[in-house]
Amino acid sequence: MLQNISNTKSKSPLKSKNITRPISVNEEIERYLSNIFEKEMAEKDGILVSYNPFVIKKIAGYLSGKIKMPASIGIAGETASGKSTITMDLIDTIESFATEFNIEDAITRVNTDDYYYDRSDMVKAAGSFAEFAKNYDLDVPQALELELMSKHIKELLSGKSTYLPKYDMSGTAIRHDNHTLAKPSKIIISEGLFTLTEKVRDAFDFKIYVDIAEDIKKERFFIRAKERGLGDSAEHIYANANEKAEVYIRPCQTKADIVLSGAADRIKYKNFLNKIIGIIQELYLS
Repeated sequence: MLQNISNTKSKSPLKSKNITRPISVNEEIERYLSNIFEKEMAEKDGILVSYNPFVIKKIAGYLSGKIKMPASIGIAGETASGKSTITMDLIDTIESFATEFNIEDAITRVNTDDYYYDRSDMVKAAGSFAEFAKNYDLDVPQALELELMSKHIKELLSGKSTYLPKYDMSGTAIRHDNHTLAKPSKIIISEGLFTLTEKVRDAFDFKIYVDIAEDIKKERFFIRAKERGLGDSAEHIYANANEKAEVYIRPCQTKADIVLSGAADRIKYKNFLNKIIGIIQELYLS
């Protein structure tokens, strides 16, 4: 399951060659991370579009133990960009590693979509969700209580348990507050259209944006729209989402530490993450 990056110390990829002075574990990890990031950037159809070199130092700080606080990860991107799939693959990979090595409280997910405001009274007044949606825009960050989401993430990072809301996606627009107990963990992860917008992005230690080509995004959207029975309204919904993404979502790419390709093979995401997780295995679990 996990890629074991080293079986013996003498073969460790963390051991730098041609170094004339002793270097710290943190520096070794930085060198190793820089190597795997650059190799991935050079890969055809790789997962990395770009990254801020400073993120290497930050990841190394956490892996080496230099930074001892929990880490929060925010993942954003347009509709049909692949952000939800990437997030769930990351969660599955981390949880599998945690299960194998009996690591407790490894990761907690905070779902951005659960912070849509309760608009059930407006849906009832309109007669249906479809009628309600004609006059209420769900594709803007103002449709979500992002300040509350930021508060919950910061509480978890400080070691406090908190109750998260749950939004009913079936068309009632009901939000159940204090619905799900979330416990502090080593990693807090969130994804959504507006996860990296102004009111919430400062809650994240690592900011990730998922980029996608227009043709792939459009194809995915209309396949999903057909599955959901959106019918003739799909064109309007897509046009509105695209228009609002230009204003609210695409600018978030400039705030991201890492930009991922939403078109890359899913296996590549897991392989890349396993190379990073493998450092923990080598340093602390071998």
